[in-house]
Amino acid sequence: MIRTAAYSDAWAIADIYNYYVINTTVTFDLECVTPYKIAQSIERCGKIGPYLVYEEDEVVVGYARVSSEFRERKACEHFVESAIYLKNGFGGKGIGFQLYSELLSKIVPKYPLIMAGITLANIPSIRLHEKCGFEKVSHFSESARKFGEWIDVGFWQKSLGDH
Repeated sequence: MIRTAAYSDAWAIADIYNYYVINTTVTFDLECVTPYKIAQSIERCGKIGPYLVYEEDEVVVGYARVSSEFRERKACEHFVESAIYLKNGFGGKGIGFQLYSELLSKIVPKYPLIMAGITLANIPSIRLHEKCGFEKVSHFSESARKFGEWIDVGFWQKSLGDH
């Protein structure tokens, strides 16, 4: 079931995200986030666009959100950046596609363009974004460093309407 995130989901969302912080290069955070920080994110991001969770057997196993305006400049206020994470082990089941489809349906027509930054080693995320209609528009070489390695990042975008 997909629904709007509640503050009570902050523990589960932090748990999902922190797995990626500790074990992967798909996020550039180097320290785990607290449920309090997630609750703040739910409030802040909820003012911009949807913040959704996917529940399976009453357990949050994924979330997707419009995380921020893409650039904090007035002329760019019509573009947003998204984020999506699934609990480790829940990839490949169609949950990400369902979450993204719902997220995209809820932000039209407020935002005509959505951006997604993806570490280029994250092939499952690239496939998901392209399945959802995103197109790669940029490649930044060695733009972050985590676990002693340089990481390339790409940006994908999807047009959601007239602009």
